[in-house]
Amino acid sequence: MIVKTLLLKLAGPLQSWGTRSHFETRHTDFYPSKSAIIGMIAAGFGYHRNDDESIAALNQLDFAVRVDRQGTLLRDYHTAQKYKNNGEFDRTYVTNRYYLEDAVFVVAVGHADEKWIDRIEEALRNPYYQPFMGRRSLPLPADFILGKSTKSVVDALREFPLQDSVFRKRQKKEKTLVIYADADLMQDKVSTLRKDHVQSFSQKERKFGYRSEARMQILAKQSESSTEHDAFGAIGG
Repeated sequence: MIVKTLLLKLAGPLQSWGTRSHFETRHTDFYPSKSAIIGMIAAGFGYHRNDDESIAALNQLDFAVRVDRQGTLLRDYHTAQKYKNNGEFDRTYVTNRYYLEDAVFVVAVGHADEKWIDRIEEALRNPYYQPFMGRRSLPLPADFILGKSTKSVVDALREFPLQDSVFRKRQKKEKTLVIYADADLMQDKVSTLRKDHVQSFSQKERKFGYRSEARMQILAKQSESSTEHDAFGAIGG
């Protein structure tokens, strides 16, 4: 079956991909979730949060993500004040928000409907609502859209050049990377469940089901003619 794949880059000082949050503690996963990318695409199309049917249809996209640089976990400590409905001060409480620092990921979304992928690309290039990397304060990189491929999402990630500029500066030739993908795209791999199958983004009651996800390791080789722009090169990032 012919598939068209769109490749996206997620990189920056901070990003956050939580699939679970509990009151004052806002976690992040260690790589982007499918539900987060669906949220970006839905924002690009201008879907409202309660447009459950249109948003749920995006679950049909093939999804895979490659970890080019894992980054480090960062905890951001906050205090916040709570007020009663009448305006009186109630209490001060602590919140902990977690981020990934200096991580780099390449995401692939694909489908047999080539026109749908083209519409998704156009929506991400000219979004109705501004997308971001997990939280509103975390903008997308300038090279967010890397291009398209006629290969499957997994094969596209196998072949796409390494995006870790820090590793490239070390002048090493190969790096072991991990790819996570929809389990039906890696049928020979052991799968696990991840709670990021979107049912609703409604603010009244967000709903997510489980999807099966598998992982694999690949050996990525550096391209001698890589032209990747390093936005932090001038400051020794």
